[in-house]
Amino acid sequence: MLAITPAAGARGPSLAAHTHVDTVAGTNCRVFPADNIWHAKVNKLPIDSHSRQWVDHIGRTADLHPDFGPSYGAQPVPYGIPVTVVSGSHPRVHVRFLYSSESDHVRYPLGADTKIEGGSNAGGDRHAVIVDKRTCRLYETWLTRKKHGHWTAGSGATWSLQSNALRHDHWTSADAAGLPILAGLLRWSEVKSAVVDHAIRFTAPHTSKRFLWPARHEAGDKASYAYPPMGARFRLKASFSEHGYSRRARVVIQAMKTYGLILADNGSPWYFQGDASRGWPSGLISELKTIPARDFVAVNEAGLMVSPNSGQARS
Repeated sequence: MLAITPAAGARGPSLAAHTHVDTVAGTNCRVFPADNIWHAKVNKLPIDSHSRQWVDHIGRTADLHPDFGPSYGAQPVPYGIPVTVVSGSHPRVHVRFLYSSESDHVRYPLGADTKIEGGSNAGGDRHAVIVDKRTCRLYETWLTRKKHGHWTAGSGATWSLQSNALRHDHWTSADAAGLPILAGLLRWSEVKSAVVDHAIRFTAPHTSKRFLWPARHEAGDKASYAYPPMGARFRLKASFSEHGYSRRARVVIQAMKTYGLILADNGSPWYFQGDASRGWPSGLISELKTIPARDFVAVNEAGLMVSPNSGQARS
């Protein structure tokens, strides 16, 4: 695996966001500091030289697809990745990991109250995202199961939501890019309050065997840099017309113009992730499906990096 070194001279303007940072519902925990790269504004960053190739290889003629919303009975819970909030006294358990060498070996606050993506009997990625509201610590697991009284997962990672520290270089997390899932989830609570101040997590079917800061890991199948690497950031063009969209759809569109999307995992083209909330209106989901991929460009955010081992963005 090869990390991509920022291009020489690619400094860019100082664009890190230092405004309001939304908190996780039911807690006083911000989703990482205000100067974290997830909150950095990228609307004026230079376009990456590989932008056209990356958009083409993800799918220029496609439209974006919100990977969340009502399930219409197809599964027992809404589509999306759920967030579980626990107290500091919640019991912790040992977890056995498939990718043990790249997982954080701490005790995780998993239990009968843990919400798992797709439901407790689901297939698929089975992500679990848990926030300890006392310590503001984030725990995430992939392929989460309890079998014969023991918890297992494909991988697991934990972060302090009060810190900009990244994972170890070349380590995965609960996603392929080694990034926190929570940071990139579009949450119904923030759309409803008209404050979306972060980039949004999305997937692509074919990715490069490389990664860009702030990503820490790759899982690509293409040697060519003509394919997007994990961590690549895209923004919706300022010229994209919001005419005819609802107020809440415009909130999401503005976030895509200002903060953009971050490639975080392999999957269907231009699927972007949100929380598994029962509040998502079906009309809004339908509107978000009409945003065309051709109106996105990849940006070069190397100039925002303070340190390769930190998620802090320049201010």
